[in-house]
Amino acid sequence: MPLGELLMAECVYCKTETELYENGRPLCISCAGAKDANSVPVSGESQIRLELLQEVRRTTDRVNAAAEQFSLIIKDIPSNVPPPDSTHRIEQASRELSIARAEMMRAHHRLNDFLSDGVIPEDLEQSSSGSPRE
Repeated sequence: MPLGELLMAECVYCKTETELYENGRPLCISCAGAKDANSVPVSGESQIRLELLQEVRRTTDRVNAAAEQFSLIIKDIPSNVPPPDSTHRIEQASRELSIARAEMMRAHHRLNDFLSDGVIPEDLEQSSSGSPRE
């Protein structure tokens, strides 16, 4: 079972699996986008939320792919003593997984700060004013 499947919940609207939550309720990106499309955006907040949700999804997908790659490398080692090139492959996969996890945590923190406290990340601030971002 891949690492990401342990954290999945069902979207409250369409019942597809999701790792995202809005106000304590599981919500998939598709339903978040549809919900935003049916509501009138207030100062671009809907667009910011959607971008943050997409960032969480992208980084979560990257973590899942890196975890899967790491697992494949570990399973490929037939004994407890890996050949010299395997050590490098393990270190590289581990480093990639650590970086991906850090990026995912950053994305989750940004989304949480926005949803709970209204904090707009600096790189998305212009979305809230309706001006095109640079």
